[in-house]
Amino acid sequence: MLALAKRRTSHADSTRSGPGAVRNLLLAALPAADRDRIVPTLDVLPLKLREILHKPGDRLPYVYFPAGEFLSVVTVLEDGRMVEVATIGREGMLGISAVLGGTPVSSATMVQGESSACYRMPADAFRQEMDRRGAFYDLINQYTQALIGFIMQSTACNAVHTVEQRLARWLLMAQDRMESDSFPLTQELAAMMLGATRPTVTLVAGTLQKAGLITYHRGTVTVVDRDRLKAASCECYRTATAMLHDVLAARTGRLKSR
Repeated sequence: MLALAKRRTSHADSTRSGPGAVRNLLLAALPAADRDRIVPTLDVLPLKLREILHKPGDRLPYVYFPAGEFLSVVTVLEDGRMVEVATIGREGMLGISAVLGGTPVSSATMVQGESSACYRMPADAFRQEMDRRGAFYDLINQYTQALIGFIMQSTACNAVHTVEQRLARWLLMAQDRMESDSFPLTQELAAMMLGATRPTVTLVAGTLQKAGLITYHRGTVTVVDRDRLKAASCECYRTATAMLHDVLAARTGRLKSR
């Protein structure tokens, strides 16, 4: 059963020195006046690997702005199986539904890459800021449209592309968000995220490793040849990344796709 972890928070004083100190790219892209108004409403908290931030049916008391970790939004089926529909890193945020006034969510969110600092904003403060209809409102709306497009692309990808293509896409997205060639990943979790069986993922991961695209050892995967991994992926990686890049490109151009 999904369990919510206890929270440990501290005030976001470390974000007060300007956009360079704000690791989340949405927050960093705001005009200084808007960012300075929002920062005092934020807490900074660590997120642990495999931590569940919310489960289906929850009302979200907070929204989250990742600062170095990345999150998987998953659909949970009646038998407990989970399939990933979106990946959120520091280019985005979690908790768009909070603007609807506490409507229960239908998904769950799991921490895939842990970090010592994630920005958390009370849902009430988020709604108040959205009600201003200012720069924050505009940016979040643009991001929401991109996220919906991302989810639609992921749905199509899960339906028509091979497990090898989908695993390659997922590894590329994880590498982008972790900003590291190596990151933790178990074959059981990969199977869960891709909606595939563990033996299938084991076979596909072995194929990628034999081809020299990745290495896998004791729960850690390393991307060895990114260009060839891109070639093994489907167009969904490029399309989904471009959607998110476009949100920030006009302001900062800081979302990376290496």
